Amino acid sequence: MAVVIVDRAIYEGGRRREAGDLSDELARLRADPADPAGFLWIGLKDPTQEEFDSVDTELGLHPLAVEDAVGGGGEGRQRAKVELYDGTVFVVLKPLRYIDRTSDIETGEVMIFVGDHFVVTVRRGELAPLSGIRSEIEADPERLALGPFGVLHAVLDRVVDAYLDIDSEVEEDLEEMESAVFSSARTDTAAIYRLKREVLEFRRAVVPLAEPLKLLHASPRSPVPEGEIRLQLRDVSDHLHSVIDHVESYDDLLSGILDAHLAQVSVQQNDDMRKISAWVAMAAVPTMIAGVYGMNFTHMPELEWRFGYGYALLLMAVSCGVLYRLFKRSGWL
Repeated sequence: MAVVIVDRAIYEGGRRREAGDLSDELARLRADPADPAGFLWIGLKDPTQEEFDSVDTELGLHPLAVEDAVGGGGEGRQRAKVELYDGTVFVVLKPLRYIDRTSDIETGEVMIFVGDHFVVTVRRGELAPLSGIRSEIEADPERLALGPFGVLHAVLDRVVDAYLDIDSEVEEDLEEMESAVFSSARTDTAAIYRLKREVLEFRRAVVPLAEPLKLLHASPRSPVPEGEIRLQLRDVSDHLHSVIDHVESYDDLLSGILDAHLAQVSVQQNDDMRKISAWVAMAAVPTMIAGVYGMNFTHMPELEWRFGYGYALLLMAVSCGVLYRLFKRSGWL
């Protein structure tokens, strides 16, 4: 799969222009005091080590961050994190997508480098949470004025908003599952387990992001400038914590639902065994009577009696009727 440079451009004075040589553009941006918020934005998709070298050479990115970005962790295998490398912020995000047809959750990876007058976004896989972000920012000069960290906020906000949407979908699935378990409808244990797996996938994406996001807006080590951008990142963090609280409660609730379902299955099996035992007991009485009368001994009572056959059938019917009434009264039938 070839690398795709989705887009690259220079943003100065709230406007976009096409980028020339990367090192020359960066040198000019850093030397221009008139526009401290001007920056270069490069968007990449599925880069390999060799294909990323042209960008890395110009920007001077840290080798460990580059290794993660070009596939050292593999698609979907890295945890959400924030790393600080010599004035460059490296962020790994886990965007999610909810599939309505199957109620599955797909996971992708987005990596962001934020440095001195530049931002690089790297998307791995086909999940595309960055679609439309560039055009939205370009249409808003105030957001462009926030510089590279404005792009970082926009991506974080898009990813966390998707978490909120998935949170609503999972909550709806869980309510339906809970209603099915505690109703007369037959529930498949595998369906509960699949939903629990999806919640676990959701949890793996959102929980590790909490501390890195707090580092960006609250830590004294944060490279994010004080002011509006930190307030916006704190708002994203609040939304994320809301999702995390829900996800953790979903995991606990699903465990309770699974336990309740297994208890119901056990109770149902006991009921079935009692019914089977009752019917077996009723079948055993006429079998016993028929066996006794089938022995044909010469001196057996009622053997030569003209009403013996009817008497045996009546005895069987009465015995079964008495047993049925007793089992019904005790709740076995």
